[in-house]
Amino acid sequence: MTVVDHLNSTVRKLPTWGLYVVGAVYPAWLLYQGLTGGLGVDPVKVLEHEMGERALQLLILGLAVTPLRQFTGVNLMKFRRAIGVLTFVYVFLHLLVWLVLDVQILSQVWADILKRPYITIGMAGFVVLLPLALTSNNWSVRKLGPKWRTLHKAVYGAALLGGVHYVMVAKGFQIEPLVYLGVTTALLALRFPKRRGRVQRA
Repeated sequence: MTVVDHLNSTVRKLPTWGLYVVGAVYPAWLLYQGLTGGLGVDPVKVLEHEMGERALQLLILGLAVTPLRQFTGVNLMKFRRAIGVLTFVYVFLHLLVWLVLDVQILSQVWADILKRPYITIGMAGFVVLLPLALTSNNWSVRKLGPKWRTLHKAVYGAALLGGVHYVMVAKGFQIEPLVYLGVTTALLALRFPKRRGRVQRA
């Protein structure tokens, strides 16, 4: 048995709910850090940034599941839906911190969405993810049938919007946001040769 086989065998034994538990612990820990002074002089900004960056990392992880299986044989498919749900939760928390703790004034929130392109793009990404989160359940999979997979391909657009949002939020030239956007673009690009091959065979 190869290393990949051993790894896949171990993954199959891990419960999916464990990922939700781990995902819930991190925001709770951040909130505790913020309340006890562990996030520095501007805990709201740190909390907002951390939730947004972790959400983008989860988006990338979700995109990487299929290529990881195709190119290495490592199968994390059983966790993909959980990763997607946690991604939305983190995006929602990122948005909630901005709305409730940062801006606070409803009229200012709407003005920022309209006037600040990076916020417009971020909100667009949230809107794209919303129907995906609402249909991330077994009932929706059965009800929608083949349309479910088509709908959930919208995550590709959400990932790009998230990457662009992070690049635009960053002040000045920063490598890290560009790396995130580059990795996201690369993971999406891996899907195109397969599609072209299907067209040629057809």
